[in-house]
Amino acid sequence: MKYFDVIVLGGGHAGIEAACASAKMGCSTAIVTMDKNAIGRMSCNPAIGGSAKGHLVHEIDVLGGMMGLIADQSGIQFRTLNKSKGPAVWAGRSQNDRKLYSIEALKFVQQCENLTIIEDSIVEAVEENKKIKGVKLKSGNELSCQALIICSGTFLNGLMHTGLKSTKGGRYGEAPAVGLTESLLKMGFVAGRLKTGTPPRLKKDSINWSILEEQPGDNPPLPFSLRTDKSKFPVLPQLSCYITYTDKTVHKILEKGFDQSPMFTGLIKGVGPRYCPSIEDKIVRFADKERHQLFLEPEGLDSDQIYINGFSTSLPAEIQFEALRKIKGLENVEMVRPGYAVEYDYFPPYQVDLTLETKLVEGLYFAGQINGTSGYEEAAGQGIVAGINAALKIQKRGEFVLKRHEAYIGVLIDDLVGKSTDEPYRMFTSRAEHRLLIRQDNADRRLMKYGYEFGLIPKELYSELKEREILITKTKDFLATAKINAEIVNPILRKIGAQEISASESLAKLVKRPEVPLAALIDKIDENEHPIVKLIKNNPKVLEQVEIETKYEGYIKRQEELVAKMEKLERILIPINFNYLNIKTISSEGREKLSRVKPRSVGQAARISGVTPADISVLLVYLKS
Repeated sequence: MKYFDVIVLGGGHAGIEAACASAKMGCSTAIVTMDKNAIGRMSCNPAIGGSAKGHLVHEIDVLGGMMGLIADQSGIQFRTLNKSKGPAVWAGRSQNDRKLYSIEALKFVQQCENLTIIEDSIVEAVEENKKIKGVKLKSGNELSCQALIICSGTFLNGLMHTGLKSTKGGRYGEAPAVGLTESLLKMGFVAGRLKTGTPPRLKKDSINWSILEEQPGDNPPLPFSLRTDKSKFPVLPQLSCYITYTDKTVHKILEKGFDQSPMFTGLIKGVGPRYCPSIEDKIVRFADKERHQLFLEPEGLDSDQIYINGFSTSLPAEIQFEALRKIKGLENVEMVRPGYAVEYDYFPPYQVDLTLETKLVEGLYFAGQINGTSGYEEAAGQGIVAGINAALKIQKRGEFVLKRHEAYIGVLIDDLVGKSTDEPYRMFTSRAEHRLLIRQDNADRRLMKYGYEFGLIPKELYSELKEREILITKTKDFLATAKINAEIVNPILRKIGAQEISASESLAKLVKRPEVPLAALIDKIDENEHPIVKLIKNNPKVLEQVEIETKYEGYIKRQEELVAKMEKLERILIPINFNYLNIKTISSEGREKLSRVKPRSVGQAARISGVTPADISVLLVYLKS
């Protein structure tokens, strides 16, 4: 029986990050996938990032993950979303060449030392005395291991639906994973069913592009990864996306198929994503809306297929086609493939700990859609945490848990474990109460220290960060003390419509004005008199960080004070075997939820849905006694 320290099931976005992290940390690792050429395959939208998801990609990157690098190599459009709003919600997004993304992903996996690709599927996980021991493969082979990370995506007993027709499979043209769910149920785990969907694919040359609204990318575009060579970026030619809309006529046609909808007829038992609903779900839930926005997105440089974002559906193919032809620009469209829904098994995430190790079986980790999430980025964020923790456990080093004020990944995992989910979970900036502290622009300052500690980030990159931190501190001190004369700064203020000054003022005070750009002020400072100015000008990242932290200083300080208060509760630890059922003064729902989640601290306990402030007060009294 062949042995690996870590076995990863699945070559999707979670599996890639989990396998590469544990392998790079020195563990012999195997990634088990049905088809190595499907590694990194983009099952749905050929895009990475977006609102809040972009934050996750930057965090994965500075921890030493692969997603940002792969996206940069295969991106055909890059945009920063929400630039008209505050920096807390700025988010990078890339449109990617679907085929090239998968090719690049396979390259990264193949080049990773200590990592073996096994083309097979796992039909059974083997445990002994509640410790993972290995796996049985469909081929009949067996592998032993110390850690198993399950990143099964939508493949566990996957079932695809178009109209009333159902086909077994986890993705178009690919077989489901059968047997593993049943193996986990025998161990005592609880499973459920969820569903997700994908829109039809359209033939590029059959679309009337001339009457559609063009949506170009940024110029110049910004990469996701700090390890991408900016002098060679973008790597690929850049393309535009286009916008169109549904209307009442389209909605009427779609409604004709509702009696054959697997969602509305009860054929689909799994719960779908609330925040990324199918087009038929939108029509029912938002009946007052006369139209819905749709994005026409290229699938690749050499692809003749277009992804119609916003039109996810499982209605009969003929209804999809009829409705599409009533949409502006699609009057003569050809449908390459209809949309479909896929239903799959998941395991409610209260069954995992904050390390993503299951509470029931030691050495067994769940990451990605098996935990009830939707989205490539959410999966990848869990994957890298699971991979790091599996390696740390084997190497008998301390565990890795990100807190809510440290990272969106911390918010994601804390939400999953503490609140669990009975519908596909998607990350939003609104889920992060400390979002001004965990912006995408400062991901390196927050998290790169961990990536370096685990050996996933090169020393030279971490050294650059430390040097930048020194310059940021010096720049802040300089702004606080350096003053600029009114006659020098007033022309700038006049030009941007800001109130002029009558006497010299410190740079820091002027920068606090929302409309005043720091770069314009720095340009007016004599470099010979202040040598630091040249250093600042040559380091746009320093300029950006200092400007954001100066302008939002008051808000940032307030959030830091809130974090400090919450940290007091986080430091009050709860024994893992604490018996909540004996405390009758805690509400019955509170006792049930606390017993199920088994929180590590009072802070985590306070965030569990159904646990009241009164329950926490009682718990504190018991813990003190």
